[in-house]
Amino acid sequence: MSPDGAEADVAIIGAGPAGAATAVQLGQLGVGNVVLVDRADFPRDKTCGSAVSPKGIQTLQDLGVWPEVERCSYRISGLRLVTPGGREAYVSGGDAAAAIVCCRRTLDHLLLQRVLGFKVRFVPNFYAKELIQNQGRVAGFRALDGREVRARYTVVTDGAHSLFTGNQAPKRFIQAIMGWWEGVPFRANHVEMIFDSMLRPLYGWLFPETDTRVNIGICYEDPDHRHNARHLFAQFLDKHFQTRLARAAPLGDWKGHPISYSYRIGKLYSPGRLVVGEAGRLTHPATAEGIYQGLRSGILAAEALGAVLSRRSRETEAFADYEASCRKTFSASFWGAKLWRAAIRTPLLDWVVAAGERPAVRNTVARLMANM
Repeated sequence: MSPDGAEADVAIIGAGPAGAATAVQLGQLGVGNVVLVDRADFPRDKTCGSAVSPKGIQTLQDLGVWPEVERCSYRISGLRLVTPGGREAYVSGGDAAAAIVCCRRTLDHLLLQRVLGFKVRFVPNFYAKELIQNQGRVAGFRALDGREVRARYTVVTDGAHSLFTGNQAPKRFIQAIMGWWEGVPFRANHVEMIFDSMLRPLYGWLFPETDTRVNIGICYEDPDHRHNARHLFAQFLDKHFQTRLARAAPLGDWKGHPISYSYRIGKLYSPGRLVVGEAGRLTHPATAEGIYQGLRSGILAAEALGAVLSRRSRETEAFADYEASCRKTFSASFWGAKLWRAAIRTPLLDWVVAAGERPAVRNTVARLMANM
């Protein structure tokens, strides 16, 4: 990139899973002249539970990066579930519900390496400040230092606090805080989800990243800012992990981050602009998962752009199809999350686990949670 900037057919703000997936799929469709920018250089750390669902694994396969990711991941084949009433169950959905945990520093870097295989121009340390407008359409963006990327089409994938989505509706946030430890005992190849009343309707977790290292965290809602995240997390750890953490070694400090979500998928495009991933509030309202949604919506956005650039479709039609495809792909799951959150406020999960001595019931619960 020259000191003054660059020009592109497609320019993407944000090189996380959503932005990288968009760039990879554009490359797989034969689209050239793509610029991908990020405020950081890679590899870089990213605060995230780093779990990838079965749907996410399928999407990584579609992007051609799964073999590399699989080698760097910890396989998950089961779940330790703790209900709001304190009941405990170990469940497994079998191979169909297998997931992974892949540290975001690794996952995002592997995705970027796949991007660079298509000769996409990646510009790190680019802090996008504002969009460039031209006669009512988005025509690129400008950095804090004055550099510009002018583009026929701009893709916004810059996460929860995006300033460039065009969606003016009030945001809903899930708050998350987490830490890392070495030497915490856990059942091999199992994640843990703990539905405690202090977090209701959300949950706490333990996700193993290796045979010896885990991340533990909580997610909760606090629209009135009544909770101190560190105090709440400490209470959760004391209640559920005090004994298991006694001889474990903490790795670094606790880190928090917000997760933007919505039950109803809003506007995801305007002239010259597509919004992808968490920037479009495409995260799961019950599990706070965003990796799969970012990857899949990135693929859908690239397919819309490919149709326009190849002149197989007009922009307005292709962009409307993208938004409709996102609704078709995610809406049932998001509305199901609303039902799940309502159920967690009742004794239903305790009743299900109490009845779950039969393997068929346990396996059904595991598959349901893996594919929410």
